[in-house]
Amino acid sequence: MPSFPTSNVQEARAALAARLRELRLDAGITGKELAARCSWSVAKSSRIENAHTAPSDKDIQAWCAACGAENQAADLVAANRQADSMYVQWKRLQRTGMRRLQEASTPLYERTCVFRVYASHVMPGFLQTPGYATALMGTIAGFRGTPDDISAAVDARMRRSRVVYEGDHRFATLIEENVLHHKVGDTEVMAGQLGSLLAAMSLPSISLGIIPAAAPREQVMWPVEQFTVFDDARVHVELLAAKVTVTAPGELDIYLRAFARLTELAVYGAEARSLIVKALEALR
Repeated sequence: MPSFPTSNVQEARAALAARLRELRLDAGITGKELAARCSWSVAKSSRIENAHTAPSDKDIQAWCAACGAENQAADLVAANRQADSMYVQWKRLQRTGMRRLQEASTPLYERTCVFRVYASHVMPGFLQTPGYATALMGTIAGFRGTPDDISAAVDARMRRSRVVYEGDHRFATLIEENVLHHKVGDTEVMAGQLGSLLAAMSLPSISLGIIPAAAPREQVMWPVEQFTVFDDARVHVELLAAKVTVTAPGELDIYLRAFARLTELAVYGAEARSLIVKALEALR
């Protein structure tokens, strides 16, 4: 799991500060010595180390250099930026509804060539039908108390999903079998969603694997949080409280390895189609 799977920016800052403190202790220097090496005040070192002041990228790079840990600077800078990203996403989610969230991510979808998508709870957004998306967003808006812009948000999601049919994009998609049985909306909505999923299997841009509920996991991978990897450069993790953006190289590698292991559990082609048809028949 990533180091900061939380919407609470203060917890993320505290975790980053703790890592910086560990670097100083591992280097065997005091806060005063670190401040001298960085050419700043002892008070600044203390504020950063106690998570009272958010460090800049340059502060982190100077800290790592002072501790002889330049090789860790990239991960820590990415973690610092990740904390900022978590905060922005939370504000948008709580204060402006869901339409802007869909629109804000559209450029990322348009420029991404390879998507690795793991769905453990609900259908991936780019495969959702309007009916499914409407039912899902209605539940989310009601639970979180966000402004009711569901119709506009669904339209924005459908526009964003055009990347499935346009351009040179590839979607390696894994869906847990239980997602096929989680009833979002009424029976008609779910039937339409499952039928659409079957049709999507024939699209050249999509590789669709279903992870059977009975798949043995002891030596492979347990079900984890829903996530999307964009060109191996960033990960969006969907938690109950927030969407977390992961960009630290070490944490990206964890998600890529998790996806590779989950791929081993999935079935494709006729076997995957059979599981979707089974879910459709269960609706009758």
